[in-house]
Amino acid sequence: MDLQLLASVIVTLFVIMDPPGTVPIFMSLTAQMSAKDRNRSAFQALLVATGVIVVFAIFGQSILNYMHISLAALQGAGGLLLVLIALQLLTGSTSGEENAAKYKNVAFVPLGTPLMAGPGAIVAVMVFVQQSSQLAEYLAVGLGIAVVLGSLYLAMRFAGVVQRVLGENGVELVTRIAGLLLSAIAVQMIADAVQAFVKGAS
Repeated sequence: MDLQLLASVIVTLFVIMDPPGTVPIFMSLTAQMSAKDRNRSAFQALLVATGVIVVFAIFGQSILNYMHISLAALQGAGGLLLVLIALQLLTGSTSGEENAAKYKNVAFVPLGTPLMAGPGAIVAVMVFVQQSSQLAEYLAVGLGIAVVLGSLYLAMRFAGVVQRVLGENGVELVTRIAGLLLSAIAVQMIADAVQAFVKGAS
């Protein structure tokens, strides 16, 4: 297994999906639920996010081919998108809590998607899959996805404990650091896309 790729997948998806930052949003969205319903919502959100990511990981290239979109274009668009997500993390702005009342089942929307399996995560997974060519690399990508999704589920499952341990300031600090790392990843994706376009044009 490609351990370097595994680490890259875990770090990238971790800062995009931001399990610690999910805790306060999850607690807010499920504030009126019993502990049993909250746990069920966490599991349902995990299933939704897994399904969305797996579908795009498997059929993403077919979608790109059908729409005549290159990987470089996908990387560039993903980088720009991640910049916006990073800015939200850095500034602390989120629409999840404000829009919670619009959805009948928060486990599907906005928890499952776009909070967990959002555009940024989808693009990142598709890029990792497209850059893989060997079984060991595919296994590394799959395991990395599983690790991050598992951490997201655990963060929601034990949201109350996590929030008590980290405290409001701790959760906010982790979220800001994730935003900083994510902005760096976004810039790198854009730079790689530009480089690929230049090579393709030359």
